Amino acid sequence: MSSRYSRSETALDRALRTIPLGAQTFSKSLTQYPRGVSPYFAARAKGSRIWDVDGNEYVDFINALAAVTLGYADPDVDEAVTRQLKDGVVFTLSHQLEAEAAERIVKMVPSAEMVRFGKNGSDATAGAIRISRAATGRDHVLVSGYHGWQDWYIGSTARNMGVPEATRSLTHSFPYDDLPALEALLAKLEGQVAAVILEPMNVKFPSPGYLEGVKAAAARAGAVLVFDETITGFRFANGGAQELFGVTPDLTCLGKGIANGYPLSAVCGRADIMKHMEEVFFSFTMGGETLSLAAACAAMDKMQREPVTATLAARGEAVLAGVQSLIDRHGLADIFRLSGHPSWSFLNFSDARGAGSFEIKTLFMQEVFARGVLAYGTHNMSYSHSQADVEQLISVYDEVFGVIAAAGDGEGVRAALRCEPLVPLFKVR
Repeated sequence: MSSRYSRSETALDRALRTIPLGAQTFSKSLTQYPRGVSPYFAARAKGSRIWDVDGNEYVDFINALAAVTLGYADPDVDEAVTRQLKDGVVFTLSHQLEAEAAERIVKMVPSAEMVRFGKNGSDATAGAIRISRAATGRDHVLVSGYHGWQDWYIGSTARNMGVPEATRSLTHSFPYDDLPALEALLAKLEGQVAAVILEPMNVKFPSPGYLEGVKAAAARAGAVLVFDETITGFRFANGGAQELFGVTPDLTCLGKGIANGYPLSAVCGRADIMKHMEEVFFSFTMGGETLSLAAACAAMDKMQREPVTATLAARGEAVLAGVQSLIDRHGLADIFRLSGHPSWSFLNFSDARGAGSFEIKTLFMQEVFARGVLAYGTHNMSYSHSQADVEQLISVYDEVFGVIAAAGDGEGVRAALRCEPLVPLFKVR
């Protein structure tokens, strides 16, 4: 164990005594951060920077799993939350902030005519599926991408322990950007599909006409088209991927950046479908919690007032160009491949030179963390990222790519590791 992370390791040992995996989120746990060479616990964060409990400072390109779009502790969001805190957080009655936040979503998101709030992206996707089933009188769902932890979706993945077979049998996966595969599933389940839900973009851009084809296929089948924009919403454009690509779904799921890291999500869409929420049970004690709603209003106002998404894209383009140049210069094209939208891009790892992709990824993380950058294969850009932050990332990657190139082969990669390599959990993108 490195002394650099001694307090994190002590805190992890403590957490493991009372918390399964020592974390509330798989993606923040020891399944995703190699033990002994990683920070596990944050102390504070501001702007593009985060400090761990050992006092190490990082420029953060993970940004709370893409939940932080403006930057940590954004002053406009903090001011709105502090102002609301003085009046209260949850009440016996509803609060006007619910309508104020909903009105902003209706203004910004093309598909949104009515809105209901949840706390996690999983709440929004589960709500969308439930009202789709209510609206159509059908049970089956077709999925492409990652849509949260609840039974209706996670049962279709390798992480399906605890999900009844009867539930699992109602959800069917189709590959992204493969319209014939979707059409074949719709034909096989003719008259039975309630919803087609997908991330409109994740690792790769949609081929020309793909999203239009998905919309047409769902309409012909009488299924509700749901875009899961938990990540792409308020990131690709103010109106999300549907604005960027010009394809409007029936329902949209929002989360993460909607409130710059405060716990809020939303399902929104056509009024005739959303009206089913009047009968479908979708209800939360904390559904109208006002601090998150105040944060959302402030965040959305800032997105409309300032060039947030344009800046995310511009900084992200600089990351992609710089990293691609390094891949070429170090001769690592067989190991690394870039993909994704500039505001949410991916550094993909491949098996190569006798080393497994997760061995290479573990070495990459070990070396990147040690140099003050928090990144593990995604670049979740924030409005707080400066050109200097991008240059720091490129400089660190230059050093780390050199380490990986010098390792030469699988034996060299394994010799360079100061920890056990990570193992894959499950793949959904």
